Amino acid sequence: MRLFTILVLALAVGLATAASPFASSRPDGLERVAQDKAFLDTGRLAPIQEDAPVPDYAFPGVANERLATGLAGFVGVLGVFAIGYGVAAVARRRPLTA
Repeated sequence: MRLFTILVLALAVGLATAASPFASSRPDGLERVAQDKAFLDTGRLAPIQEDAPVPDYAFPGVANERLATGLAGFVGVLGVFAIGYGVAAVARRRPLTA
């Protein structure tokens, strides 16, 4: 199971790092509708979005846009894995109650 986890994590990191810089820069469905209906500029970010560590799917402080997006994918995959691993470790340690 450990080898499988390592291989899947490596695949996810590789895909997120290598493929994310080539994602479409065109707006998604909701953003496109807001653009077509001319209310895109009236929207505001939620407070949690304003303080996001990796805003707009690009790692801050990196001038190259593709590299910044790849780094964001890399950090995102590792972060989600770490949170999931931590939750699973805590859940394993808790005794089952009937």
